Amino acid sequence: MFNRDRWKEILEVLSSNWFRTLLTAFGVFWGILILIILLAAGKGLENGIKSDFGDIATNTMFMWSRNTTKAYKGLPNNRSYSFKLEDVTAIKDHVPHLRFISPRNQLGGFRGANNVVRGIKTGAFNVYGDYPEIINQDPMTITSGRFINHSDIADKRKVAIIGEGVRTSLYDVGEDVMGSYIKIQGVNFMVVGTYKKKANDGDGEEGQNQIFIPFTTFSQAFNRGNDVGWMAITAMDGHSISDLKERIIAIVKENRKIHPDDTRAVGYFDLYEQYNRVESLFAAMKLIAYFVGILVLLSGIIGVSNIMLIVVKERTKEIGIRRALGEDPWSIRKQILMESIFLTLFSGMAGIVFGALFIYGVNTLLELNGPVDMFINPSVSLGVVTGAMVILIVSGLLAGFIPAQSAIRVRPIEALRND
Repeated sequence: MFNRDRWKEILEVLSSNWFRTLLTAFGVFWGILILIILLAAGKGLENGIKSDFGDIATNTMFMWSRNTTKAYKGLPNNRSYSFKLEDVTAIKDHVPHLRFISPRNQLGGFRGANNVVRGIKTGAFNVYGDYPEIINQDPMTITSGRFINHSDIADKRKVAIIGEGVRTSLYDVGEDVMGSYIKIQGVNFMVVGTYKKKANDGDGEEGQNQIFIPFTTFSQAFNRGNDVGWMAITAMDGHSISDLKERIIAIVKENRKIHPDDTRAVGYFDLYEQYNRVESLFAAMKLIAYFVGILVLLSGIIGVSNIMLIVVKERTKEIGIRRALGEDPWSIRKQILMESIFLTLFSGMAGIVFGALFIYGVNTLLELNGPVDMFINPSVSLGVVTGAMVILIVSGLLAGFIPAQSAIRVRPIEALRND
C-alpha cells in the first residue's frame, strides 16, 4: 500500500546530501548504459553479418563436381565428370527430410564474354537453367510478370526472367519488357518476368544481373543433355542439412563411380554450418556483453550498498528512537530496502532511457549517412529491457540487504547514547 509519509522520508533522506546521492546513482546508471550499448552494438554487428546471407534458405548446401583424386573401378584419377539428373532422383528417393533439390546449369560467370544480345545492345550476364523451386532457396521479388513454372519445364519453353540490372543494360528507360525477346548464345528467349533482389544480398549488384530460364530448355538449347552443373539442396525445418550431407555425397559418389575416400571429388558449401558458426559467435558475444555490463553494474551496486551503510550509521540515533517507541524491526528493514531499491531503480531507468536515446541517435545517423558494412540497425529487444529491470530490482534488494540488517541490529539504548 502507498504510504505518503514513508515516500516523503525516502526523498528527504536521499536529497539531504544530493551530491553524494548523484555520484552513487551514476555507478548504476553507467552500468546499465554500458550493458545496453554493448548488447545493441552486438545486435547491429549480428544484423550486418547475417544480412550477407540475404534471404537464402540457410538450411541449404550447394554441391558441385570437381576432378577426382583417386582411381576407382578401372577409372583413372584426375578424371572430370558431371552430375546427372538421375543423381537428383536418387537423392530424392534415398535421403529423407529434404524439402527442395534444385539442379542448376549456368552460362557466363566472372569475366564472361558478352552472351546476351537485344538489338544493338549486348551484355555479359549469368544465365541459369533452373527449376521453379529455386525461388524458395534463393528468394527474389518478382517486379513484373512471373517466375518459371512447371509447365515451362515440361514444355521446354524458351522463356526468361531477367534481373533489374539486365533490364537497365538492354532496355531504354520506360520501354516495355514483357513479351520482348533477348538472344542468349544465339537462341531467342521471350521475357516473361523481371525480378529484384535485396541490395544487401551477398552478391550485391551481381544479383540483379542474372537471367533465369527453364532447366529443360537450357539443357536442350545449349546441348547439356542430362548433365547438372551443380545443385542447391535444402532440408526440412527441424532437420539439419549438415547431418544429411554425408549421405547425399555418398549417393553421388556411388552413382558417378568415385572412390568413397576421395574427399575432393565432390565440392560443397554447407550454408547451414556457416550460419550456425555465426550464431554461436554472437551467442558468445552476447554472454561477454552481459558479463562485462553486469560487472560494471555490480561496482555501482557496491557503491549503493556502501552509501546505505553510511546512511544507516548517520541515522543510528533516529533508528534507536523508533525502536524505543516500539516500531517493528521489519518496518525499519523495509524502509532501508525501499530507499536502496528506489535509488537503484531510478538511476537504472535513467540509464535505460539514455541508452535508448543513444541507439536512436546511432540509427538516425545510419539512415542519414547510409549503411555501414557489417553493421545494421543496432537495437535491444523488450526482453533485454525487462531483464534489465529485473536486474535492477534484485540489485536494489541486494544493495539494501546488508544495511537493513545492520539497522535492525541497532540496540535502542546504544543508539540513544550515540552522538
